[in-house]
Amino acid sequence: MSIRCTVESAFFIAWSCLEKSGELGPPDASANFLLDAIEAQLRTGERRQLMLANRAIDAYRAAASQGRLTGDREVRCG
Repeated sequence: MSIRCTVESAFFIAWSCLEKSGELGPPDASANFLLDAIEAQLRTGERRQLMLANRAIDAYRAAASQGRLTGDREVRCG
């Protein structure tokens, strides 16, 4: 599986989980945060979709509880 497919799958898993639980914040900020969290893990060599998603969810929840999620960046394209 390509890295792009891995990222897309991990992002979809994380997004869906947060959306279903009602924890998803502003779409732009949430998308950027999740992608950044997934990208950081990829740089360390992690390639398992579920692990990428779960760790991104954990990081998102931690940031949300500390009020660190903001919508001051634009959504990434590509």
